[in-house]
Amino acid sequence: MWTARPVKHRDMRPLAPVFAALGDPIRLQLVARLSGGAQLSITQLASGTHVTRQAITKHLHVLAHARLVRGARQGREQLWELNPAQLREARRCLDLIAGQWDDALQRLKASLE
Repeated sequence: MWTARPVKHRDMRPLAPVFAALGDPIRLQLVARLSGGAQLSITQLASGTHVTRQAITKHLHVLAHARLVRGARQGREQLWELNPAQLREARRCLDLIAGQWDDALQRLKASLE
């Protein structure tokens, strides 16, 4: 039977800002909009929302601090894009935790049978 490698506290510490950043609904929406692969300006990201460009900028800086997005100046605009490598790393961590839970549930089931 497959057993997940226990996730060590130090393995997850660098991902704490990622999970904190994704815990906000507006930032999660920004990540979803950027997941299409296109580079988008703050104006484009604010379009169709009730959120101001200034607020979008603040949220993008939180996401950038967590290395979920990166911005690049193009002329007078700042264009933002998703950093999928950071999301993959967070996914890897969640998969390891899920594997630990599956293993624990299997052991519980076996002991009850």
